[in-house]
Amino acid sequence: MRSQEPRSSSSCAACKLMKRRCTSDCLLAPYFQADEPKRFAKVHKVFGASNVTKILNEVPKSQRQDAVDSLVFEAEERLKDPVYGCIGAITSLQDKMFQLQHDLAVAKARLARCSTRTSYASCSATSPLLMLDGEFGISSFDDFVVDQGGLTTEFYRV
Repeated sequence: MRSQEPRSSSSCAACKLMKRRCTSDCLLAPYFQADEPKRFAKVHKVFGASNVTKILNEVPKSQRQDAVDSLVFEAEERLKDPVYGCIGAITSLQDKMFQLQHDLAVAKARLARCSTRTSYASCSATSPLLMLDGEFGISSFDDFVVDQGGLTTEFYRV
């Protein structure tokens, strides 16, 4: 049986998890501090320590922290959603962004319509949804076209 060498209290999270001695030239030590063991555990579970080491050896030193942060994000998302991983999170955020752009277009259309009126009192409702009552000639949110690259400046019926 091998003799167990006492682990240093300054071992990185990677070496602690893999139960090995952390050397002064440990590639993973600067990126996986001992006080964040779950961070490396997630990356190790998804990618494996050998693959993480290979990836970090390929990346220039100036970009390694960004690479590690990306690996951690991807590992966390893959553990949350094993099928889609970070693509699922990105898609969800894009959907929210497009919905917010759509809502902004509706609000801008209402403001433009209100600014042309002589009396501001008829446009002072707090909810932009109130414009769907037909007063402004709009019957649904589908009446506006929002370009995927940003808001269009022209609003027209589809």
